[in-house]
Amino acid sequence: MKISLTNAGKRFNRDWIFRNIDQEFISGTAYAITGPNGSGKSTLLQVIGGAIMMSEGKAKYTIGNGQWAIDNTNAPEKEIEVDNAFQYISIAAPYLELIEEMTVVEMLEFHAQFKPFLSRITIPDIISIIGLKAASHKQIRFYSSGMKQRVKLAQAIFSDVPCVLLDEPCTNLDAVGIELYHQLIRDYGNNRLIIVSSNDPQEYSFCTEMISIMDYKTVKR
Repeated sequence: MKISLTNAGKRFNRDWIFRNIDQEFISGTAYAITGPNGSGKSTLLQVIGGAIMMSEGKAKYTIGNGQWAIDNTNAPEKEIEVDNAFQYISIAAPYLELIEEMTVVEMLEFHAQFKPFLSRITIPDIISIIGLKAASHKQIRFYSSGMKQRVKLAQAIFSDVPCVLLDEPCTNLDAVGIELYHQLIRDYGNNRLIIVSSNDPQEYSFCTEMISIMDYKTVKR
């Protein structure tokens, strides 16, 4: 999958959050969007995912031959309509809420109705991998903040999509949870497009491409 931003800009009222971004994001590469708190990293991530409309510019989503794997490099590209891009993208973010009246089993079953999980991985497998087997039949409202974050990461990383967006992915995780996060990336991130929004290097240490939001704060004359 490839996501291309051309002259992308976003403003709220009179204030430009970022402007003049020309960037390609390509499967098989992990990108980090960095910058201080409140600088617009999350806004850019949501623009990339199509959840927020940009104020100027264009986003283009393409995929090879209807498949999200990048091993078929000769496959012709097919453009995806912006309104359908969500089918190919998953996201984990602190501002996205879980349905806390559900158990994690019910939550993952509900999620799978809209976005299936990776093949050959069952919901019991997922719950075991993220270390929540013993709490699998408790309502999520009784989970700690770290346990809830594991569920959010599972929804995003185990979804069968070519692009995974991660906004401050280690929020509320302890040292064991952070290691689990990195293990999930190592085991299930291959050949996918991963974009991490963070100002914490431990969250994006595996990323090979860095994009500083501060480079796009200059107002175009």
